[in-house]
Amino acid sequence: MRKAKTATRAKVVKADRSPYPQGWDRKRVQKLIDHYENQTDDQAIAEAEAAYNATVSTMMQIPVALVSKVGRMIAKAS
Repeated sequence: MRKAKTATRAKVVKADRSPYPQGWDRKRVQKLIDHYENQTDDQAIAEAEAAYNATVSTMMQIPVALVSKVGRMIAKAS
C-alpha cells in the first residue's frame, strides 16, 4: 500500500557545494591543467628554480605535530 504525498511535506534543500576552492571553477582548473600539461621540461625547471630562489617566501621543515600551530601563527601575523 502506498502512502499519499502531502502538501505540507518539507522540502529538502541541498547545500550548494562546489568541488573547487572559493574563486575557482572548472574553467580555471582546466586552464591550470593545460598550462602544466603543455609545459616543456626546460620551462618546468625554470619555474621550479624561480620558486626556489624567491626572496618573498621560504621553505621550512616543520614537525607534523606543530603544523597546525605554525599555520595559526602565520595566519595571525598576516
